[in-house]
Amino acid sequence: MTDKELEDLGDKIVGVLKTIYDPEIPVDIYELGLIYDVFVSEENNAKILMTLTSPNCPVAESLPLDVENKVKELDEINDCEVEITFEPIWEKEMMSEEAKLELGLL
Repeated sequence: MTDKELEDLGDKIVGVLKTIYDPEIPVDIYELGLIYDVFVSEENNAKILMTLTSPNCPVAESLPLDVENKVKELDEINDCEVEITFEPIWEKEMMSEEAKLELGLL
């Protein structure tokens, strides 16, 4: 896979992530800053490093599965694994300007 193809696939994955919303906040998980990194292997397996707004988040079980399943729907992706981390701890400052505007924080 060329660098350009890899970049395009990364953009497609981000596009999928922008369709997944935190159920308590009307902003997608990407703009919220919950996605820390996206990796794609040469075998077209995706690994997503993400966090939650808090360790006690009510969707701690379902949200990572939702992310995995939606990314796997991309034709180019063979498999997807989501790893949850709390380092660094998520803070409001991690949200995009768009998210802050949407939530009235600007």
